[in-house]
Amino acid sequence: MSSIAFTAPHHEATKAGQAILEQGGTAIEAMVAAAATIAVVYPHMNGLGGDGFWLISEPGKTPIGIDASGKAAQRATLDFYAEDDAIPTRGGKATVTMAGAVAGWQKALDISAFWQSPKPLNELLKNAIDHAKNGIEITESLQSASRKVHDDLATLPGFAQFLDQGNTLTHGNCLTLSTLADTLKHLAEQGLDDFYHGSIAEQLAADLEAAGSPLRLADFHDYRAEQVTPLSVETSVGKLYNLPAPTQGIASLIILALYDRIHHLGDGGQTDMAHLLIEATKQAFIARNEYVTDPARLSINLQDLLSDANLATMTDKIAIDQAQAWPHPAKHGDTIWMGCCDNEGRIVSYIQSLFWEFGSGIVSPSTGIVWNNRGSSFSLEKGNLQELKPNLKPFHTLNPAFAELADGRRISYGTMGGEGQPQTQAALFSRYVYHKQPLDISIAAGRWLLGRTWGDVSHNLKVESDLAADAAQSLITRGHDLVEVPACNELMGHAGAVVSFPEGNTDAATDPRSDGLAVSSASHSG
Repeated sequence: MSSIAFTAPHHEATKAGQAILEQGGTAIEAMVAAAATIAVVYPHMNGLGGDGFWLISEPGKTPIGIDASGKAAQRATLDFYAEDDAIPTRGGKATVTMAGAVAGWQKALDISAFWQSPKPLNELLKNAIDHAKNGIEITESLQSASRKVHDDLATLPGFAQFLDQGNTLTHGNCLTLSTLADTLKHLAEQGLDDFYHGSIAEQLAADLEAAGSPLRLADFHDYRAEQVTPLSVETSVGKLYNLPAPTQGIASLIILALYDRIHHLGDGGQTDMAHLLIEATKQAFIARNEYVTDPARLSINLQDLLSDANLATMTDKIAIDQAQAWPHPAKHGDTIWMGCCDNEGRIVSYIQSLFWEFGSGIVSPSTGIVWNNRGSSFSLEKGNLQELKPNLKPFHTLNPAFAELADGRRISYGTMGGEGQPQTQAALFSRYVYHKQPLDISIAAGRWLLGRTWGDVSHNLKVESDLAADAAQSLITRGHDLVEVPACNELMGHAGAVVSFPEGNTDAATDPRSDGLAVSSASHSG
């Protein structure tokens, strides 16, 4: 029997998951409880109107994935957007794709029910309902997002629930989400399927149509979350797993597969590590941008990008003393990642997202649900790899990670942060596995970001000041277009990790850049 562990970028989500684990619930049940809670307490980052991706590992079995991302509406055609140069990022016409997260919760719970007798849904959602009904404390992260989006979103339908009498939210104040509380209570009583086939679906479809969305009730009825086979790569330290298209999971795997081949070029210090990982990131992003799209229109099998021959070709383009010219187009995104391990050693790596802060900004007045704007990743250009078509999925930055190490450790890890997701995964994994740093330090130590995140449009290399103090001059000398940013910066995402050891004990860590909490039976660390 294993000890339990849970990590999330908001402490209340961790507590919700931890409570289920301590009552003997499965890792999946704990994650659903936490997913519902974090949709309430971190509403700018994720919600029921967004998407989800799962990696689920049972000891001794091959991990399985769940793709709970939404498809474009049947009415989402180039003609529908004929008056637009690009798909709007905010407002009704930004609500292009179905929300898959809730279907993903149910798909995962169906798997959990094979493991053991399931806990009732009202028990799993109780924490989230209580928070929505009684009010949440406004975090600095939520206050910052409120200020950032106010000019764009304040006048949109339903958004008043995220305002303080029309003004931005204030850190430390209380925000009550009573309509969302009623919706969660209804789902707890009627079942999660009501989101797609019941009165919640009808309310959402009507509200979205009124806001100018192409989504209709038929899109709700047609939606299914899908079980998928993860991509994987063998390295010298173990086997790494991530999600297939339409996610950028392939990029995360390429970076670490390349680092596995080139880390010996460095001196073991953080400057060489950062440089080599940045150069590996460039190779991974070039491949990602060329190939990743809806699974139905992939031109290659993405697993082939992880072949020895292909990795060798990429390795040849990386030099220890010279940065490759950049930029390439950047991808944008906003998300939460959570990980856990239950007392049977079953591990979940999970990611949930609205895309941008508060997604489209459209809040369904009758349900309190914020709708995603992931469909703005589609292109209106005919023939483009991401061309908008009904029933297809847009490109996703989301990618939860999992690894089975040769020494018996199993690691669930991930982060939010668009372009930063593969980079932060690579940083924390490399520090922990290759450079043998403690888990919490591997996450807290200074990070970098190539490209943009959080609405930023610059393509340069941003380096946190604690890392820059040692590394900046050497990186600039090698040709990196470097900008120093403050240490412990939310720009770098909210990372976390859970480790299960072969002896049965666990470790967990969360990011000091978030409002998170990590708990494990072996240790309790914030």
